[in-house]
Amino acid sequence: MSQEVASQPSANIPAGLEPENELIQARLDKLQRLREQGIDPYPPRVARTHTTAQAITAFESAADGTAPINVQLAGRIISWRLMGRSLFAHISDSTGRVQLYFKKDDLGEESYEHLKHDFDIGDFIQVSGYMFRTKTGEVSGHITAYRLVSKSLHPLPEKWHGLKDVETRYRQRYLDLIANEEVRKIFIARSRVVTAMRHFLDDRGFLEVETPILQPLYGGASARPFETYHKALDRKLFLRISDELYLKRLIVAGLDKVYEIGRDFRNEGIDTKHNPEFTMMECYQAYADYTDMMELTESMVAFIATQVLGATKITYQGQEIDLRPPWPRYTMRDIILKYSGVDIAVSTTLESLRAAMREQNLKEADAGPTWGKQVDEIFKAYVEPHLSGPAFVMDYPVELSPLAKRKPGAPLLVERFEAFVGGFELANAFSELNDPLDQRERFLDQGRQQAAGDEDAQPLDEDYIQALMVGMPPTGGLGIGVDRLVMVLTDQASIREVILFPQLRT
Repeated sequence: MSQEVASQPSANIPAGLEPENELIQARLDKLQRLREQGIDPYPPRVARTHTTAQAITAFESAADGTAPINVQLAGRIISWRLMGRSLFAHISDSTGRVQLYFKKDDLGEESYEHLKHDFDIGDFIQVSGYMFRTKTGEVSGHITAYRLVSKSLHPLPEKWHGLKDVETRYRQRYLDLIANEEVRKIFIARSRVVTAMRHFLDDRGFLEVETPILQPLYGGASARPFETYHKALDRKLFLRISDELYLKRLIVAGLDKVYEIGRDFRNEGIDTKHNPEFTMMECYQAYADYTDMMELTESMVAFIATQVLGATKITYQGQEIDLRPPWPRYTMRDIILKYSGVDIAVSTTLESLRAAMREQNLKEADAGPTWGKQVDEIFKAYVEPHLSGPAFVMDYPVELSPLAKRKPGAPLLVERFEAFVGGFELANAFSELNDPLDQRERFLDQGRQQAAGDEDAQPLDEDYIQALMVGMPPTGGLGIGVDRLVMVLTDQASIREVILFPQLRT
């Protein structure tokens, strides 16, 4: 590799591209020298006959190895080793990497010196030649011609140590993906997760649809929205917090099985399980209930794991987890009783519930919650840490689930479940409320909670009520956090590791 040495700044460096250090200055000088020689460092077209993986496969698949495998390759230079009259390099593309062999006798004096002195690690190069196997057994390209196709002006992260600083990795994900092969594998796996999810739902007869991201009224979840303004309409709009209410309008319209995979936005805190924008899959099925959604969930996750990983048994943060159906099913009452000693079926008021908590020496929630919210606090504090999963927890308080159908014989509960894997919620599902009068009362109650200071309560959506009045069949609905599913399948403890460009504090 040519040495990058300090020099005086070039007069022709554009404003805003002043060098940060000597290495960048050296590359800028090379850039200027190339242009002075009439070489375009950023040509508009590149000829390529094989990817790196295809070139290696073509050579290894040749019947007798006597016919040459001629190739034109292109990629980023990631290693560079000068050995007298020869030079070895590796280039990478999205399919892998391959070694290149440059020989002075083949290229000629001038071309070889140009390669030595004007190219750097990080540059993109196009090469022509033929494939062969070196004495050490590595399939490589014997290069007879080359061309610079993009000059890199910023050095890559140091080869052997990669890119370790977490903030830099997230803010400059392009460097992270170049330097860390394991990170690239995570995002390839993420793409395959989404592909497998689509295949599963499509094969079950679901129709993929698109619903508004900009909404005149937000709803479908308990969360604070992001607000924006549309100048032409002269009105405030919200980034959706959920796809639910629009997807259920389509059930009303007679589309019996619909789903959407897309971005949702919630104006909430940032931690290892939450990012303000995240990817959700929501699906709705007419003539189904939450028990049907349990079967759909466990079958879908097992199918995706098999497609992406080749097995349903995974390791997440040191825990062995088998995603094979059926998953255990627990009622919220039973599992709270098991881990806290409190029976929410007996303590059905806030006062009696808090008295039961004191008897068990449990810490109370913040002042002012309702019975349902106190139940939720007990669950989060004393149950969730035990749910390595997979597991379904069923039958939630009605006030926590304003869009779910009441459970027959249990007026304080609704037919809702959450799926847990690895100690956190992965999915949420209901038997959907289709009684427009009950739904309107639930929205009004949410309005009262909002007036009392609950910023996460949902507003009244009269248009959605009108849709329900047209008539919606019994319906099961399901939402799966795609980011969290990828976390589980790739063994990542933080959601930022599975989102290409996560939101960060400044």
